[in-house]
Amino acid sequence: MTDIGVTDNIFSDKDHHYIFDYCTSVDGYFYGERDEPEHPPTGLVHNIPEDEKIYELFLNKIANDLYPEVKKLEMYRMYINCFAPCEVPYWHDDGPPECITFLYYPHTEKWDMDELGETQFYMDDMIYAIPPIPNRMIMFNASIKHRATSYRSSHRFSVAIKYRPFSVD
Repeated sequence: MTDIGVTDNIFSDKDHHYIFDYCTSVDGYFYGERDEPEHPPTGLVHNIPEDEKIYELFLNKIANDLYPEVKKLEMYRMYINCFAPCEVPYWHDDGPPECITFLYYPHTEKWDMDELGETQFYMDDMIYAIPPIPNRMIMFNASIKHRATSYRSSHRFSVAIKYRPFSVD
């Protein structure tokens, strides 16, 4: 499972709590995004505007501290996923192999495995799961089939940041 990177405790406690508070209190979530055209929509999404502090926090942390190689790529989308308890998201990929996806888990409560909430990856006829440990970020090749699992009894949030090769106009 070398196509997936996991980094824990990426933000200070102050920034981690700021991100969680932003995810749980921001207005502007919308319903209607589809993982694949043939699937019905699941979850809620909030696109993070470039002028928000959270936007700069993620750009700096990823490009300057964790994965400087993404400076060769264009960050083209940053948003929050929110799934209601017991919602069942679909399998999907985020793009071609030259693209990279980052997912961040903003929750502040210790993860309970009976609550579920992991991100599942389908590779080589196997399903692998990464638990949503608070203040954890995962990085993976966007072409890997994956899906979220919802929590049993609370909303599950994740921040998604997507990179692709720069466009040639």
